[in-house]
Amino acid sequence: MELNVARAEGICGGLSHTSKMPCPSYNLPANECQVGSTLVGLEGSVCFGCYALKGRYPIPTVQRALYRRLKSLSNPLWADAIVVLIDASSTRFFRWHDSGDLQNHAHLDKIVTVCKRTPNVKHWLPTREAKIVRTQKDIPQNLVIRLSATLIDGAAPQWARLTSTVVSDGSETCPAHTQDNQCGTCRRCWDKRVQNIAYRKH
Repeated sequence: MELNVARAEGICGGLSHTSKMPCPSYNLPANECQVGSTLVGLEGSVCFGCYALKGRYPIPTVQRALYRRLKSLSNPLWADAIVVLIDASSTRFFRWHDSGDLQNHAHLDKIVTVCKRTPNVKHWLPTREAKIVRTQKDIPQNLVIRLSATLIDGAAPQWARLTSTVVSDGSETCPAHTQDNQCGTCRRCWDKRVQNIAYRKH
């Protein structure tokens, strides 16, 4: 049976929409981050004081939705459902994980499948899961995986071609802080020509 939007949402938990992003995204519970769950307790790390553990995120209804999405990753129709929803949104850009992160290699493989099946959409996947990403050989042209630095004002991972850092010295290259904390017309995070994105510490 071909999936419609309603059935697709029931399978994968639906897409997420944040005020900052110019496009849909997909989020998971930040409490279930592999690397992040360790870094969140380390002062000076990029995960310390994680935004995805504050604000609206801890609200029970939000948490239930996040954990439904996490559980849905094991559904064999997960990739099909995400493709249906991305196609229905008519978006040209997509962000993976405005909260949460990669869970395992199988998770990344499913994301790669979605990207291949939505070739006209530019996908951006920020992650701290170096061990998972480092062994991934098959990365589609429309998928930008940016590996994050571990520490604020720390160096970007040297082996990764595309990275992100968090800075406190005014050297940020992300313009969001000058435009009401929104991407606006900027699409640098999705641009493979931009090797590193430096975000302002907040």
